[in-house]
Amino acid sequence: MLHKILLRALALGLTQLTLMVVLATGARAAAREKVLYAFSGGADGGGPLAGLISDKNGNLYGTTSTGGANGAGTVFELSPTEGGGWTETVLYAFTGGSDGGYPAGGVIFDAEGDLYGTTADGGANGDGTVFELSPTDGGGWTETVLHSFNGDDGLSPSAGLVFDGAGNLYGTTFSGGKPLDLGVVFELSPTAKGKWKEKVLLELGKHPDGGGPMGALVFDGAGNLYGTASGGYQVVGSVFELTPLANGKWKETVLYGFKGKGDGGRPLGSVVLDAEGNVYGTTSEGGRITEQYPCAFGCGTVFELMPRAQGKWKEAVLYKFEGGEDGDGPVAGLVFDAANNLYGTTEMGGGTGCQFQFGCGTVFELTPSVGGKWKEIVLHRFKNTKGGQQPMAGLILDSAGNLYGTGSGAGAGGGGVVFEITP
Repeated sequence: MLHKILLRALALGLTQLTLMVVLATGARAAAREKVLYAFSGGADGGGPLAGLISDKNGNLYGTTSTGGANGAGTVFELSPTEGGGWTETVLYAFTGGSDGGYPAGGVIFDAEGDLYGTTADGGANGDGTVFELSPTDGGGWTETVLHSFNGDDGLSPSAGLVFDGAGNLYGTTFSGGKPLDLGVVFELSPTAKGKWKEKVLLELGKHPDGGGPMGALVFDGAGNLYGTASGGYQVVGSVFELTPLANGKWKETVLYGFKGKGDGGRPLGSVVLDAEGNVYGTTSEGGRITEQYPCAFGCGTVFELMPRAQGKWKEAVLYKFEGGEDGDGPVAGLVFDAANNLYGTTEMGGGTGCQFQFGCGTVFELTPSVGGKWKEIVLHRFKNTKGGQQPMAGLILDSAGNLYGTGSGAGAGGGGVVFEITP
């Protein structure tokens, strides 16, 4: 029902990707989970696949991939109340028609408080959209479709967007583009007439970059874009960089092509950069490979890419998931805290106590230690169905060090949850 995106994932051979979800844990359980909101899967939304953003007042914003008044997903706001609870407001319910439907990516703010995001379906051609939500004087929100994809210029955007300093939007589509139908990187620029013009910066699928990008793009301080490709023909994924040129075009450089072995394979989330320009991310496969499921293709890794002389990059695997208590299948990106610790989620794993044989997912922390090693700590294992399951998105941190994220399934209402992890 929902996703063209899942069907295309299967076409690329990403069967381990989204069909099952499990998170894992490590040696220490040092955090507490609080469910801020449990979706019913009805008018309030269901199946949140993307992460959250917050405003200056501490309100949280996100999307659900299904549910809403029309069953085609929502954009929602969660607001804290005086009694310590949270109130959900559906800002917009998609119809699945010309306005778009089934958002799989999150939303971002502009300076005026407008929200921007993507839908994997719907639009004028049924191939997905880029949309804007603007607050109105009466307290509601108005949706404007900025672009409807037509297949040749992209199809089924599955990730959120990023702004540059000039107000242009950048994103990816999971498929579409010519000639290989393996996704594009696009730019949307506002015009004088209030319209937005799309430009395809990169058509993925050529060896060795692969295709099927599912993570959002990231800018560095010099205006270069970084992203991941999940796979493709005889390729198990890559991390790529796009550099703007003086003639208005962009140059692609594949920083690393994964082999699907100990180095990892099929990166599905965004990357994050540190102050030195090193690139960090996760792979959903590779790493520890066994003859038995769930790690027949590897249980996934956390990796670092470090720039070297002559434009070369070196990969280091910071952690290989074991597929049990420590987690399995990280499908989202990472976030740093002020002390340079990394936090993320795994889609599967977490040990026993869950109705899924291989676990319901985890929240983990990676801490740098002496000698360049990293230690994993499982902060939370998703087991109780009321606590949500199957986190498929990354996390955000508040100033107190609390983590916020979404679980795509279960919860008291059965439609997934928004959760807080308190150290």
